[in-house]
Amino acid sequence: MTVKGTATPPTVATFTDTYLPTVNGVTYTVSSWRDRWVERGGRMDVVYPGSSHDPRDGEFPVRSVAFPFYDGFRLGLPRIPDAVEDVDVVHAHTPFSLGLAAYRLARRADIPLVVSYHTPTAEYAEYVAPAWATPAVSSVSRRYESWYLDRADLVLTPSESTAETVSAFTDSPVESHPNGVDVGFFRPTFPNAFIRRHDIPTDRPIVGYTGRHGFEKNLDAILDAAVDLEVTVLFGGDGPARATLEERAEELGIDAIFLGFLERDELPEFYSTLDVFAFPSPVETQGLVALESIACGTPVVAVDSGALSHTVDDGQTGFHFEHGDTDDFRATIVEALEAGDSLSRRSLRRRDDISLERSIDRLESTYERLLG
Repeated sequence: MTVKGTATPPTVATFTDTYLPTVNGVTYTVSSWRDRWVERGGRMDVVYPGSSHDPRDGEFPVRSVAFPFYDGFRLGLPRIPDAVEDVDVVHAHTPFSLGLAAYRLARRADIPLVVSYHTPTAEYAEYVAPAWATPAVSSVSRRYESWYLDRADLVLTPSESTAETVSAFTDSPVESHPNGVDVGFFRPTFPNAFIRRHDIPTDRPIVGYTGRHGFEKNLDAILDAAVDLEVTVLFGGDGPARATLEERAEELGIDAIFLGFLERDELPEFYSTLDVFAFPSPVETQGLVALESIACGTPVVAVDSGALSHTVDDGQTGFHFEHGDTDDFRATIVEALEAGDSLSRRSLRRRDDISLERSIDRLESTYERLLG
């Protein structure tokens, strides 16, 4: 294993179908891993669909077209820029489009192919296909994922539960590898300026969520759970479900504030403003925003489904509720509000465990093991 600061880490070519300026968990992981890798004296090139992002050194956009079924995403042509060919490891963060370019490079150069499994594409089928075609699209998606992952030397998943799921449909070795949170950035802070800037009332507890407003996230469950609660609901972020959520909040008479897209610098203040972070999404492979909230000392009430069953440590960093049970969601929010101070202290004790530095240490060790 290369010890930080004593040798140059392996050279890596990273391929991703989503990157800056799009804001999501994959983009955050790819960009933060790259930045940390460069800080360690290594080289981690990123190949991504061309967009309005102005590439820095080591970032290589390829020609792309808009993805018609999911707003904000682009499809890059599966090509390999000449500048990224001389590498030790290929790391794909997608099985599609640019993931195919990653596979070709790894096989052509006879070097390890590592694949990070971020998104259960089969579960998103109902959002990109008409209802009558959903079962077929889901089945095809799963078969394709299986075909692609079988060609990896190692598959990394951000949680143990996702590793168990993925192991069932690939013969490649699968390991859990949490993506990590920048705990130097995500930390408790005084949110007074943020509260004034966004005119947020402070006369009642604040329950909120930030991230992509996708229909698959089940965010309307937050509004349903807030009925009969004396709370303000705070939404940060944007996405295709936002208009529907705003209409739902008005229909239910919920005191809800939609902040829209938040600059990254505002996120620690956002989390520190909340008394509880509410996360009802059943399709997460890790739930990075939950870890960001925990790093800021804000407990999480999360659905007991998928990765969130493990990302949130019940009774330590928050509580779980049963998927689809609005009454349980509501009662669990109340429980978390009542246990706020103790949950906050326990959450802060987890900061080292969920840190980005720990994730990069493991990543470097993983690459070295494959090369060895």
